[in-house]
Amino acid sequence: MNHAQPGPSSSRSSKRSFHLLSSALLATALILSGCGGGAADVPDDGTGPIKIGAIFDLTGATSDVGTTYAEGLRSYVEWLNANGGVDGREIDLLYQDYGYKVDQAEQLYSQFTQSGVVAFMGWGTGDTEALRGRIADDQIPFMSASYSHVLGDPTEAPYNFLAGTSYSDQMFILLDWMMEQSETPPKVALMHHPSPFGKSPYEQGGRDYAESLGIEIESVEMARGATDFTAELTRINESGAKWVIFQNTSGPVSVALKNARDLGLDLGFACLNWCTNEVLTELAAEAADGALGSIIYSPPGEGITGLDDADAFLKNDGSSMAEKGLLFGQGWKTMELMMEGVKRAAASGTVDGKSVKEALETIRDLDTGGVSAPVSFSPTDHRGIKGMRIFQVSGGQWSPLTDIREPKGSA
Repeated sequence: MNHAQPGPSSSRSSKRSFHLLSSALLATALILSGCGGGAADVPDDGTGPIKIGAIFDLTGATSDVGTTYAEGLRSYVEWLNANGGVDGREIDLLYQDYGYKVDQAEQLYSQFTQSGVVAFMGWGTGDTEALRGRIADDQIPFMSASYSHVLGDPTEAPYNFLAGTSYSDQMFILLDWMMEQSETPPKVALMHHPSPFGKSPYEQGGRDYAESLGIEIESVEMARGATDFTAELTRINESGAKWVIFQNTSGPVSVALKNARDLGLDLGFACLNWCTNEVLTELAAEAADGALGSIIYSPPGEGITGLDDADAFLKNDGSSMAEKGLLFGQGWKTMELMMEGVKRAAASGTVDGKSVKEALETIRDLDTGGVSAPVSFSPTDHRGIKGMRIFQVSGGQWSPLTDIREPKGSA
């Protein structure tokens, strides 16, 4: 178990104390998790640290994007604590790498909830969907890096909140744009990660929406750990497809783009969120040129102000948002959104899972300083961001192709 540090001025002895505290809390959590039950039933007295749980993929199948996202999330907590926390209360972030393993996620969730967390920051689609029933029973508000459409429906997942445009809506927006560029409905292939994350946009409305537009769509799995997608791309090209949409992370997609370049294929390529970032352009290099991307959290630059605090924090440490890029900002802003709920709950007098959930549901048209479309939650809708921009790679850089668009259809 790890804990966020209180700020850049912490001494070496303070860090040793945190490590000792981490070990003690982990031992206690392991004992408590064997007893069953949900979150620790300790009333909030308005003093002391506010505990938040988190799991990250730092070593697993999606660590190519998960590592930088996690750094942004942890850095926001460090910045917040250095600036007074929430009403003077420090945020105690309990976190650990779970290696993209659902069983490990479930174990860590149990440990951290027994330690008294009032909210949780998750990662993958498979583990977030597996946990949603327990999340609701424990009354723990949960924001994940998964944008699976069902997780934004309070009737299905009452304590989950989508901090980004759902995968389904991202796909709808891309399909709408592709229809506008063609006189007849184009044939499309969705190349995807072999997991609930990969299948989410296809199974949660994407297939049906494509068919409603007259688009023939095919689902093509990208085998985990594969180092070549030549066979899959050749088959897609021979099928008459005009576009390939990727629902995967940047590493595998960069391999596919290089394969397509080497084959000389005349196909258009588009990424959903988790391959629309600087990792892809660095790995794929010139093979990424022309690819489209779903931007729900803008990269640094473009005159946006919503990442100014992140940039100042990084410059204090010899880095910058320009160096860290989109994924760092996405982690930072997601944690900032959860903390908006915690701050509103604190202002109401109580910080616990139920009060944080109710506070998040009061957010209307929250301005993110240009980083994303405005954020709104309600008791009947936990899909906080509906729109996105389409970007395109040109000269190794992601550049805006459209303004913010919202889907014409719905899942």
